Amino acid sequence: MAHESLTERERTILQAVIEAYIETAEPAGSRRLVRRYDLDISAATVRNTMADLETKGYLTHPHTSAGRMPTDLAYRYYVDSLMGRRDLSTRQRARIEKELTKLPIASELESIVQRAARVLGLLTGELGLSVGPILAEAVLLKLDFVPIDSGKALMVLTLGSGVVRTVYVDLPAALPGETLAAVGRIMNERLAGSSLREIHGTLTERLRDIQVPDASAEALVNIFVESGPDMFEWALGEEDIHLGNMSLLASQPEFHSGARLKELMELTEQRELLASVLHGRATAGGSHITIGAEHNTPELAGLTIITATYQLDQVEGVVGVIGPTRMPYEKVLAVVECTSSLVSNLVTH
Repeated sequence: MAHESLTERERTILQAVIEAYIETAEPAGSRRLVRRYDLDISAATVRNTMADLETKGYLTHPHTSAGRMPTDLAYRYYVDSLMGRRDLSTRQRARIEKELTKLPIASELESIVQRAARVLGLLTGELGLSVGPILAEAVLLKLDFVPIDSGKALMVLTLGSGVVRTVYVDLPAALPGETLAAVGRIMNERLAGSSLREIHGTLTERLRDIQVPDASAEALVNIFVESGPDMFEWALGEEDIHLGNMSLLASQPEFHSGARLKELMELTEQRELLASVLHGRATAGGSHITIGAEHNTPELAGLTIITATYQLDQVEGVVGVIGPTRMPYEKVLAVVECTSSLVSNLVTH
């Protein structure tokens, strides 16, 4: 995003206002800035510079206060041009990893991703968010059928990096285990090594001329031929979103009013909206920070979302936080990026 050119003094004052407001949630006055940041200029000069920054759209002030507070434009300038990059210490990384692996089944992808949302909320004070990977690009390694009862079987799909997904299949009749195993071997020959997206689009054609050992096996294959893409439609959809503890975010000054808290609670119920935002970032990859009006969504105005993607073979998921635009960006981004890196390592190894 292009920014209006600022002088060195304006940059210094703007950074001081932003950091003071992030810390106190109170509009910053000139005298306090001079004392707190040991600025080698007078309070009057600071006031004049703040007035210039307000004219340029970087600062605003409540009617009841002489102090200034940052606008969305100011936060964007801060993130793009003023904020440093912080690396977490070995001890901080170890704490995140410990929190991610607390659950008894923490080696499973779903557990790690779910835990990530809670950990991010705990460490940042914002609302943690995470979504599992969109599996459309995941490659099928192996397919197995597991009988459940006379009318159902479980199709177990082993994907890249050991991710496992299961699908219930209605059987035409009670089928012996040997028949299920034989059909599984044949389908593996036709489908293994392809992505779920490719399988979804070509399943019927791949299975149409299959040679099967007996009529019961043929009946099972016909289910897949006739159902076609429906059997793998789920792979093209979006994983559910996981949210951390909302009480951490609700305790921040921005949500002390009943109206703002109600808006926050309503937002957490709009899981499809939040999931669509995060999935858009999964396909883009990397780290992203969107601030206030940049979301182009009324429900997200006044909020910042910071996310980073984690990698799982050919597919990516997202972890991050949502909170007020008054956010310690440098710290939060470092925690989010560290968490995404650890999630990638945990789900891969």
